[in-house]
Amino acid sequence: MKNILFDFISKYISLTEDEKNAIVSLDIFYPVKKGTILLREGQKSKESYFVLKGCIRTYYVLEGDEKTTAFYTETEVLTPPCVISKSPSEYYVSCLEDSILLISNSDMEAEINRKFPKFDIMCKVLAEELLAKQRIDFDEFKTSSPEQRYLNLLQKRPDLIQRVPQHQLASYLGIKPQSLSRLRARILEKKY
Repeated sequence: MKNILFDFISKYISLTEDEKNAIVSLDIFYPVKKGTILLREGQKSKESYFVLKGCIRTYYVLEGDEKTTAFYTETEVLTPPCVISKSPSEYYVSCLEDSILLISNSDMEAEINRKFPKFDIMCKVLAEELLAKQRIDFDEFKTSSPEQRYLNLLQKRPDLIQRVPQHQLASYLGIKPQSLSRLRARILEKKY
């Protein structure tokens, strides 16, 4: 599992053996069972998540309904906004699959950045990339129809179609599960 992490990091910076050993010594790799809630609405947290294997999602509970906002799969990072704002979380984070996560906290990250300044540079570049990606995703969502959203999902994240329960996928697309079924049927009819 650590090779997945090191391959990801190597896209941004090169690591010495000392730096790799320092990361491994932190004991930050956690197996987490499907259904585990990592963060609850109203809870404070300092933890960020890097998905080595598996899938986690973020969602709100509004009037008793879950509204999925994002899915994170292999080599994706989630730092909940409550970590930065130091305020209670407004949403939930849970595991959709048995997962292996790298879980770090702001104190640990500050220590690593102090010992190895190039990690700070990597984190800044990664934060900029994530911010830009979120902006593009948000704009795409706001300006597209449910059918376009589904087609974009098929193109950009086809793995989610098989990995995520239909009702959560529908919630993520901003539609009801029945509408997703009809939408899928329409798309299939167009193909044939």
